[in-house]
Amino acid sequence: MTDSKYFTTTKKGEIFELKAELNSDKKEKKKEAVKKVIASMTVGKDVSALFPDVVNCMQTDNLELKKLVYLYLMNYAKSQPDMAIMAVNTFVKDCEDPNPLIRALAVRTMGCIRVDKITEYLCEPLRKCLKDEDPYVRKTAAVCVAKLHDINAQLVEDQGFLDTLKDLISDSNPMVVANAVAALSEIAESHPSSNLLDLNPQSINKLLTALNECTEWGQIFILDCLANYMPKDDREAQSICERVTPRLSHANSAVVLSAVKVLMKFMEMLSKDLDYYGTLLKKLAPPLVTLLSAEPELQYVALRNINLIVQKRPEILKHEMKVFFVKYNDPIYVKLEKLDIMIRLASQANIAQVLAELKEYATEVDVDFVRKAVRAIGRCAIKVEQSAERCVSTLLDLIQTKVNYVVQEAIVVIKDIFRKYPNKYESVIATLCENLDSLDEPEARAAMIWIVGEYAERIDNADELLESFLEGFHDESTQVQLQLLTAIVKLFLKKPTETQELVQQVLSLATQDSDNPDLRDRGYIYWRLLSTDPVAAKEVVLAEKPLISEETDLIEPTLLDELICYIGTLASVYHKPPSAFVEGSRGVVHKSLPPRTGSSESAESPEAAPSAGQAAEQPAVIPAQGDLLGDLLNLDLGPPVSGPPLAASSVQMGAVDLLGGGLDSLMGGSGFTAPGPAAPAAMGAPLGSGLGDLFDLTGGVGTLSGSYVAPKTVWLPAMKAKGLEISGTFSRQVGSISMDLVLTNKALQVMSDFAIQFNRNSFGLAPAAPLQVHAPLAPNQSVEISLPLNTVGSVMKMDPLNNLQVAVKNNIDVFYFSTLYPLHILFVEDGKMERQMFLATWKDIPNENEAQFQIKDCSLNADAVSSKLQGSNIFTIAKRNVEGQDMLYQSLKLTNGIWVLAELRIQPSNPSFTLSLKCRAPEVSQYVYQAYDAILKN
Repeated sequence: MTDSKYFTTTKKGEIFELKAELNSDKKEKKKEAVKKVIASMTVGKDVSALFPDVVNCMQTDNLELKKLVYLYLMNYAKSQPDMAIMAVNTFVKDCEDPNPLIRALAVRTMGCIRVDKITEYLCEPLRKCLKDEDPYVRKTAAVCVAKLHDINAQLVEDQGFLDTLKDLISDSNPMVVANAVAALSEIAESHPSSNLLDLNPQSINKLLTALNECTEWGQIFILDCLANYMPKDDREAQSICERVTPRLSHANSAVVLSAVKVLMKFMEMLSKDLDYYGTLLKKLAPPLVTLLSAEPELQYVALRNINLIVQKRPEILKHEMKVFFVKYNDPIYVKLEKLDIMIRLASQANIAQVLAELKEYATEVDVDFVRKAVRAIGRCAIKVEQSAERCVSTLLDLIQTKVNYVVQEAIVVIKDIFRKYPNKYESVIATLCENLDSLDEPEARAAMIWIVGEYAERIDNADELLESFLEGFHDESTQVQLQLLTAIVKLFLKKPTETQELVQQVLSLATQDSDNPDLRDRGYIYWRLLSTDPVAAKEVVLAEKPLISEETDLIEPTLLDELICYIGTLASVYHKPPSAFVEGSRGVVHKSLPPRTGSSESAESPEAAPSAGQAAEQPAVIPAQGDLLGDLLNLDLGPPVSGPPLAASSVQMGAVDLLGGGLDSLMGGSGFTAPGPAAPAAMGAPLGSGLGDLFDLTGGVGTLSGSYVAPKTVWLPAMKAKGLEISGTFSRQVGSISMDLVLTNKALQVMSDFAIQFNRNSFGLAPAAPLQVHAPLAPNQSVEISLPLNTVGSVMKMDPLNNLQVAVKNNIDVFYFSTLYPLHILFVEDGKMERQMFLATWKDIPNENEAQFQIKDCSLNADAVSSKLQGSNIFTIAKRNVEGQDMLYQSLKLTNGIWVLAELRIQPSNPSFTLSLKCRAPEVSQYVYQAYDAILKN
């Protein structure tokens, strides 16, 4: 009968009955009872009450029963540490059992019980098992050392287990060697600084000897360890390669990839002139080809690795093009990957074969695959110049099929071919223009518009073609709008007399009617250029374009070198270094290939590969160092950033005011006849985690009170603004920032046509909607308006940091004023940091970034302070009482991602509080203190 019967009981007094059965004298009954207990545990029932009874069953010679009891122990030892100590004696006894299986079982279970109290009892049995005469026990004990090191590293070092592990590398049994290597590698990975695996030619020799006799897992451990070794010269590298090469014919694909990794790494040290180098290249191809006959999932992993290998050494597989031809029953992910490698291997020798194959693919039914195949034809044309003509004629044949998505992809790649080979294939433009009406995808429309604009002098009806796109200008995507603007300006510069109306039409569409800042900016630049210096405009817009390069999607060389060191791991499938997807510090050891020797290419040798590797990875997943969020989530990325991110962005955005007169020209104040106010119309600031705040009970009731709002003050007196008086304040409610204004008309005439605009500022504050005054403002009348703001405007560092320059226009004139906004309107709702993260970040930020302030005359207690601050999104993470004074540890986050950490010291009898702030952009601290002061005193 199967074991399913143990899972089908539905009795009420089950625990009580099991207790009786566990204490039965009959061995069979006991075993049945333990099986029932394990079954209940497996389905998630709590059977921890039976702990003492199950532990009593440990005293048995029956191996099956012992295994079951040990399984129970592993599961419940953590929740019942005091009870688990009862089992220690049995472990110690079992470690001296005559049966090696029981000795190994005892030591394995001890390693899995992660209870601090028990660890010191384990040391003696573990020491005996590491020196046991049976290899099975030794290999199990080796892994146990790594587990124990994870629980208590200091204990392992004090007890000398690491030295014993190092001795096991010279063990006579290959499996013991493999497990010792695995354990040491695991420990070394969590302690990159310790030089545990101190490999030398003697120990490498022992590992290579063990390699031939290990199980497949053992071989993988040993090969991965070899890959981290740096041979002292090319002769040693060659001898290691010779002894690793037989692993290429192993049946397990993981062993094959690990061997390929070792060989790829050590080939760097071999001179290309050596005969052996050529032999090795020949030996590497067959195993990689064999991997492609596995099931699709394995094929995919193999193809992702081959993609890296082909980028590093294309000569390995240059004669194997046919294996990468797509089979009709390949899944799409395999097809796309094969296609990628085909293009990488395309050369003059095999291009005819490749093109014939790609043309077949372009008639398949799978749309994604067909698109990629058409793109591939274009990439072949750019890569192999001799084939360009054949590729273009193939693309024209495909355009004749009139299949919509094929035509669109073909037009996109023909644009690139024009960029690579100017003045060669322009005869096909007529055919392309015939398909104008069928284009509905932004990329294809943009490509076609580029072609018409670039070759306007060859197309008689270019103006009509571009005009046809203008009709639905506002429905087009940004990409198409930008292309259309540029193309019409090019056309105007080539045929100025016929297209004057057209260019004025597109410029006013781009500048007056559009909400897109990129489009508006480009429109204004062209307008300025054309109105001030048409000759310069010609030089800028019709300049010679650089030729495009062939391989645009190659991995950056230093990153590629690092990924080669990770062949056969997840990094090689993601094509990203482990630091990009492994959280925390483990596994983020930067690896690099050894420096090249003997070959003339040593000039490009990545000597400083680790540092270069870090630079290369920046665009991967981890945000750049300047991005403080990124820093906090990866505290071990590198030295802390000293410069504030604000300064960096102001260099990019605030360097040149492209529109010359800044705000006044936009408002029509300068001679340039630009259109009226272009107020940003991106509505709706993001809604914060309002609900989250309500349920976050730590801050008491204060959470509901909302953020502190300062009373309104006069910003623009009527004397300075021809009778218009503006007063206001700033507020933040549930994640939305608003500017609350009161406009008062103290003049004798009616005011209307109001508009508002902000100059660039430190945090990118900008109106999220136009200023709406619904009726004209009569004399002596006031109107209250709440103007929503967002933080996606242009950034420029101001002095003081919270200075905001505003321009308000009405039917009388344009008026300017500046005001200071309180920083707490920029504190976001998700500014509560986890405790661990807070500690790590506080240590990580250098001490010179800490600033201290005194908040005087404040009579609140710690709870009231915490509650009040939480209303303005300053979150208390922990509260401690040290020598009678309360310490609040708090965090807040600004809209641009800068975190500020605070320690607030409150003495019950003293009305002065001490505030310490730490932040990576220390110039923010002064303004954060002002916000604290304002919130707590009102």
